[in-house]
Amino acid sequence: MKRILVVGLFAISMFALVACGGARDQEVLRVGMDLRFPPFETQNSEGEPIGISVDVALALGEFLGREVEIVNTNFGSLILSLNSGEIDVILASMSNTPERAEAINFSETYFYFKIPSLVNRAFAEANGLTEDSTTADLEAIPGARFTGITGQISAAPPFTRTDVERPEVIIATDLAAATLNVVQGQADILVMSAFPVVRGHIANPEDTIIVWSPWISSPIGMGVRKGEDELLAQLNEFVAAMSETGGVYDDLRAKWNVNTLDPNDWEAAVLFVLERFGLDFFIDED
Repeated sequence: MKRILVVGLFAISMFALVACGGARDQEVLRVGMDLRFPPFETQNSEGEPIGISVDVALALGEFLGREVEIVNTNFGSLILSLNSGEIDVILASMSNTPERAEAINFSETYFYFKIPSLVNRAFAEANGLTEDSTTADLEAIPGARFTGITGQISAAPPFTRTDVERPEVIIATDLAAATLNVVQGQADILVMSAFPVVRGHIANPEDTIIVWSPWISSPIGMGVRKGEDELLAQLNEFVAAMSETGGVYDDLRAKWNVNTLDPNDWEAAVLFVLERFGLDFFIDED
């Protein structure tokens, strides 16, 4: 795990490597995240943490009156690191699931991660689908062929309609193969998180469309240890204040406006989503 002390709101004004040993400053809030997932958690060319989650962490530190130490931790180890005391808070685009909630407490939801669909364009045109169609529309098409990857939501889309036959799901070996299934018409629909869907469409705009209606809007919360009731209450106060006029959401909207970002710093899929929806794509549930 790499520890980086970060001080300041949105403009990261100081970085210092913090030794793993020795006494810890209890006034420093140790925030765990995996810096491999732009635009939320990543690093710049100097190895300094940047991203939407980093900005939220800095705003949280200012709200609490505490310095923030970003602890770069593999996503799969975040809960273990929290419960072992290595970090104080998980702020890492972690969805609040029943399984995780058995191990840690989650704050109120501050973002939603949506699951849209990559759809074969010829199939869409033949069935009157547009980017504004719904998941119910997709589910109701007779003979629709879904494709997915074992162990992911794409392999078992959350079908809800009981008045139609359950669609077929063609299992692919990986994301590239599943995307190719849709592009080549071997399957019609891929249900996946937003950025993989957008990447597939950008790479194949003539052969695909995106149906934005989400199958799921996964609630994203901050994680704290069981029994840390005071800190949890503070996190919930912070989340409640994020939506105030001139609050954190407004600051994030301004900073993460596609017109103010350097396109050389961010991949096309990130810019595509921000240009179309702005940050509200992650703030709003629907």
